[in-house]
Parts: sequence; C-alpha cells; structure tokens
Amino acid sequence: MIIIRDKLINVDIFSDEFHCNLEACKGACCWEGDFGAPLDTDELDILEKEYLNIRPFISAKGQAKMDKTGTHAYYPEDKIIGTPLLENAACAFMIYNESGIAGCGIEKAYLAGKTKFRKPISCHLYPIRVEKDHSTGFEVLKYDRWEICSAACVKGIENNIKVFQFCSEALIRKYGEEWYDELVAAYENLYRSNQKMTDKALE
Repeated sequence: MIIIRDKLINVDIFSDEFHCNLEACKGACCWEGDFGAPLDTDELDILEKEYLNIRPFISAKGQAKMDKTGTHAYYPEDKIIGTPLLENAACAFMIYNESGIAGCGIEKAYLAGKTKFRKPISCHLYPIRVEKDHSTGFEVLKYDRWEICSAACVKGIENNIKVFQFCSEALIRKYGEEWYDELVAAYENLYRSNQKMTDKALE
C-alpha cells in the first residue's frame, strides 16, 4: 500500500493495465452483478433532485421502476445503497445505443446539457473501488478485477495504459488535480525504484 494524504492506494492500480473495450463487453457492467452502482451520500439527494431532468434519457422500464420505487435502493446483503435494478438485474439507468452497447442514461442527459451530474462516481472510477478502512478512517483504493472486463485488460496491455491512468479523469473529479499529481509522482517514484532494482539484478 502507498499512502497519499488520507488515502491508501493498492499498488496494483499502478502495476496493472486497463482500458475499457466496449465493442467486446457491450457494457456488461451495467447489467451484471447483484446490486446497482454504489452511491455516495450526497449523490442520493442529487439524483432525487435531477431525476426529472434525467428521466427522458432512460428506458421506459427504467422510468416505470424509478417512478414507483425512487432513484436508489438498499442492498442489505452488501450493506450498500445503490442505483435500482430491473428484473433482469440491469441498472435502471441503463440504456442501449444504436450499436447495442449499454451505457448510462444519466451520462446521456449530462452530455445533452440537461444535468450537471455526470454519473455516479463509483461508475466513473471503475475498475477502481473505494472502500473505508474503519481502523484508520482512511479511504482505500483497490483494483476490482472482474471476469467480464478481461478484454479491457488486454486492451490496456496493448496500449500500455495503467489502471490509474485510465481512471485519471474520475480520480481528479473525486480528489482534485493536486491529489492526482501526487498520485502520479508516487507512481513515477515507484517505477524508478523498481527499475533500479531490476537494473541492479541484471548487473
């Protein structure tokens, strides 16, 4: 682990490669899994306030679900609050584009200028997951490996994109430019240290 301010960073977000390959996975993370996208506390109010602006950009089934149950749900098995799911386990905010690739109705509304909320930060950060270390009070950033993202791992290797680099925009959104600059510096220091150890071993 690496500590940056009050954040614990799992080094595999530095060492592993990742780049979404939507042509291969078709956006499966929007319909796979046992619970909706985790929501931060402030996002609950945002979604409730912005729902009418977002509603035209989601499916009829999603509209019917959230008109009835609201914009979030509690999942007791995992003790999280997340976006609601439809009967087929798809996120209620999920939509398909003309190529049959799943996407986010919230983000579509954002890109259309109808809301200032882009999408849940947990979706934007993926495959990085943020958990709370209750012993220290720190947040822990981990790389969440998922079989459905195997093509993204291959594409990341092909393009030499590390997990944290792929998630740079989301990390800056959550923690700010200065914090991200510190993260990059930590990566560069770690890379230089590992390179020196490799060079020494080859002598």
